[in-house]
Amino acid sequence: MMDRSDGQWLNEPKAWSATEPGQLSLVTDANTDFWRSTHYGFIRDSGHFLGFAAPVAFTAQLRIRGRFETLYDQAGIMVRVDEQRWVKAGIELSDGRPMLSSVLTAGLSDWATGPCQFDPRDFWMRATVAKGVLRLQVSADGKIWPLVRLAPFPVASGYQVGPMACTPQRSGLHVTFSDLQITDPAGKDLHDLS
Repeated sequence: MMDRSDGQWLNEPKAWSATEPGQLSLVTDANTDFWRSTHYGFIRDSGHFLGFAAPVAFTAQLRIRGRFETLYDQAGIMVRVDEQRWVKAGIELSDGRPMLSSVLTAGLSDWATGPCQFDPRDFWMRATVAKGVLRLQVSADGKIWPLVRLAPFPVASGYQVGPMACTPQRSGLHVTFSDLQITDPAGKDLHDLS
């Protein structure tokens, strides 16, 4: 999937490469983030995102490898309609440790975190969007997919989905993304972890 030529950068990083088949490596620029207003009062739309077109209903999954070292270092998957309607989910360094994190934005951002129960240096994220519902899942091995979040999500004529990375407090987070797939919605039972 990363070999497709139709991916569009939002805030292309200065340093990135796609030399390995199906793989994207990047180094984050300084002071990059996605956030809208809540608590902090600012709007940021400067994070790195490589978006691929997705239809009105889909499942997308992605492997993420990185070393999170500084407060708010983050990388994962993003689903985006526009600058006011999006979700990002993955690992974010907070309170001195890697946290499983998701930010859902519909005009304003929320932020949900939980302790990471797997090796944060190598994991998978999955997003399913269908009929106004978003389902986020995480996997330590690409085989078992526990639920992270179930939420309403804007219905749109299409979406952009793909890898996302930000470093609000520094530059220099090295991240490698691979195994991106965008398919028809999985349609599995909510408690089916496959």
